[in-house]
Amino acid sequence: VAAVVHDTTAVPAQQEAAEAAAAAGAQLHAGDGPEALATISAAHVVLDGITGLGGRPGVPLFARHWVDAIYPGAYVIAVDAPSGQPVDGGPVVPDAVFADETVTFVAPKPVHLLPPTESTTGLLTVIDIGVRAPGEPAVTSLDPDDVAALWPVPQRGDDKYSRGVLGLVAGGESYTGAAVLSATAAVTAGVGMLRYVGTPEPEALVRASVPEATHGLGRVQAWAIGPGLDVASRAKGAKAQLDVAREALDSDLPVLLDAGGLDLVTGVRDAPTLLTPHAGEAARLLSRLGGGEVERADVEADPVTHARRIGELTGATVLLKGASTLVVPPSGPVLVQSSAPAWLATAGSGDVLTGLVGTLLAAGLDPATAGALGALVHGEAAHDASGGGPVRALAVAEEIGRTLARLLAASPG
Repeated sequence: VAAVVHDTTAVPAQQEAAEAAAAAGAQLHAGDGPEALATISAAHVVLDGITGLGGRPGVPLFARHWVDAIYPGAYVIAVDAPSGQPVDGGPVVPDAVFADETVTFVAPKPVHLLPPTESTTGLLTVIDIGVRAPGEPAVTSLDPDDVAALWPVPQRGDDKYSRGVLGLVAGGESYTGAAVLSATAAVTAGVGMLRYVGTPEPEALVRASVPEATHGLGRVQAWAIGPGLDVASRAKGAKAQLDVAREALDSDLPVLLDAGGLDLVTGVRDAPTLLTPHAGEAARLLSRLGGGEVERADVEADPVTHARRIGELTGATVLLKGASTLVVPPSGPVLVQSSAPAWLATAGSGDVLTGLVGTLLAAGLDPATAGALGALVHGEAAHDASGGGPVRALAVAEEIGRTLARLLAASPG
């Protein structure tokens, strides 16, 4: 065991720590000596304690050659956070530490949970040292045990209207399947009633595959708009479909906007609104509303900042889809859901999420809770449907009811 130290005399605690390490048999090397770099480059396990939670992004100048000297095959364990990475979340620092494992104390920090820095922390272990986390969390996450307390389970006196009626504007003559996927997800998630508005071909498909759905206008509690919607289409029925979407946006009802529906966003909407873009759609929305060009890579490098900017421009809660799904409300903690399998990265999975989350909005959940809970169940259904292998979006939509039954039965409550 060897230790490389910068300055053991800066404060008494550092000197005491160095003396304790030497007494335990560790070899101490001054950080500016040749033995230090040789020791680091030869190590199979590296314990990174260069900076703590108060460190700024970037490795301190005195330690940059230490990080460069780490053997690529070494197992790196970070204390609290990988040195040089932004503790509060943000873009990854390329020349900072990338850990295989991170050990932190009291509670996880944003760097451990938020993309893209979560990828720099590796396996995360949180150690309870008997200290309560101060203040409100900056980042939170739902887990399967939360489903029973949050999911709108019907009671004996409920009917289809009290359970929630969802209006779905989805699909077009060029994207017919999106309507089927969203509608299937909504009915398997337990929507009280589904009202579908579409163009002729997707409407025929929904009639055939989702016979529970009704068609045309009527009373609804929330709207889900956008999967497969082409706002520039001149196909038969497209104008009437678009008119319904715009009327929904002008109403005071909760609205979810996805995919093509995001093209209808022009500014702040006062009623509850949930936007569900992926990184590319978020970049296009910001470029259109924010007055400057934003690329997909910009959003991926700092997703929370860009999601917050969308929220500022629209007044909406933003569900930013990705390997880790972020739900960023106008105020309060960011919710992050990372339980979905990589197999879920497939065409149509976002359409399924729209129907699922729209069901929760119609049942009365606020946009942030509906988004996070929907993303959790979406990921769990994908695990159940895939069995560890590839999965099609329709299989995920059809699995939602069985997944919910499993989660509700397994809840401690």
